[in-house]
Amino acid sequence: MWSFLLIGLLAAGVIALIAVVHKQGRVIEELRRAREELQVEENRVFDFLHGLGEAFSDDLRASDLHRLIVEGATRITDAHGGALYLVDRTGKLLVPSFISKDCPPLVEVPPHISQQSLNSPLALESYLRLHTVKPGDGILGAVWDRKEPLFLSSRDADPRLERLRHSALEMDSVMIGPLIYGNENLGVLAVANGPMTTPFSLSDFVVFQSIVEQSAFALYNAVVYSEASEKKRIDRDLDVARDIQRILLPNAAPAMEGFEIAGLNIPASHVSGDYYDYIALDEQRLGIAIADVSGKGVPASLIMAMCRSVLRSVARSSQSAAAVLHEVNHQLYPDIKEDIFISMAYLIAQKADHELVLARAGHDAPLQYRAKDKSVIKINPPGMALGIDSGGVFNRVTGDFKVRLETGDCLILYTDGVTEALDVSGLEFGLSRLIEAIQASAADGAPAVLSRVTGDLKIFVGSHPQNDDITLIAIRKL
Repeated sequence: MWSFLLIGLLAAGVIALIAVVHKQGRVIEELRRAREELQVEENRVFDFLHGLGEAFSDDLRASDLHRLIVEGATRITDAHGGALYLVDRTGKLLVPSFISKDCPPLVEVPPHISQQSLNSPLALESYLRLHTVKPGDGILGAVWDRKEPLFLSSRDADPRLERLRHSALEMDSVMIGPLIYGNENLGVLAVANGPMTTPFSLSDFVVFQSIVEQSAFALYNAVVYSEASEKKRIDRDLDVARDIQRILLPNAAPAMEGFEIAGLNIPASHVSGDYYDYIALDEQRLGIAIADVSGKGVPASLIMAMCRSVLRSVARSSQSAAAVLHEVNHQLYPDIKEDIFISMAYLIAQKADHELVLARAGHDAPLQYRAKDKSVIKINPPGMALGIDSGGVFNRVTGDFKVRLETGDCLILYTDGVTEALDVSGLEFGLSRLIEAIQASAADGAPAVLSRVTGDLKIFVGSHPQNDDITLIAIRKL
């Protein structure tokens, strides 16, 4: 009897052991499958992140990045379709940036559009691609406005999902996440499943939120990358503009019997609104001009180029400096906006002559250094800036003024970028410092004046950035 009992116990033990082994086998198989599924999911996420990284290594186009984000999110979550809505330039609307072909509508569709879509899918597609979303409008607007992710499934019988089912592409479950990076609310990313696919799970939602975070990071960096690329392009264009402007400015001082002449231009930005020029009028005469267009940068440089062209076209037409400025003003006035003007000083020098003919159109008064007593005086004839008046007043107040230079004397023309240069405390260089620099260097020649003034300016401003264009011309009588 004991033997039968022992055999029974052994048999029961064997059966129990087989059951345990079988159960463990099932558990091991389930773990293996879960591991494989996790590995597949990890590979999909890695491919998604790798794809985002690849996008930044090539010539990045926003449309390609948007497509990559939606297709990657759809693939990883095994969704029917997906959509990316981004904030427009006003910051007040969500605009569809990419909607996959089979994505169920994420906004309410008017009945007549739903009806048309039964026969023409393009009707629904066009509607969705043109439909913008306001804050709080539908599930997309709610997620964007509240900055909270949303997961809806048909299992929950949520009325918000029911309102989206009246179309050719019905929705069974949807996941939507706000694209937030730092303090920037960039838009929303959504993936959706139709009724013939497996609804999303909570684990899918966790993965989706990670995708949303990475997508927000990628979109933010794309904006930064695009802005940096645009800045590089603009800088290249400005470099070209600067090179062109250098061609328009003199590359060397002219040699003229009886005079030593030197000039320079230091732009505050890539291009300058200041202008100076030497114009050979004939074998005996030389025109010398300095001008300052209101404002600075590209707009001012364009006006400067136009002014140069007009001046050069009319300079040889008259012996009078004032008459030349009258004609320049006459031609420029119709094409200059009301808030733009040009100050200019123009003079005519003649070989071996002691007198210069000067006309001043509202420009800073030239300074004359007198060698006999090292004094500096302002040459301040009346005149009006170019582009303000059509000619009635301008021609009356702008006339010729003769400046006599004795041997060793020097005439200095300058723009207000010199006298209004600021130091770190906000103090101006001023006229007195300019006069001191001239008195200290004029006896050494015209180039020495420019060198001393720019050197003193550099020391004065220190680390403060240059706030205006600087132009100087020194004319010394030999």
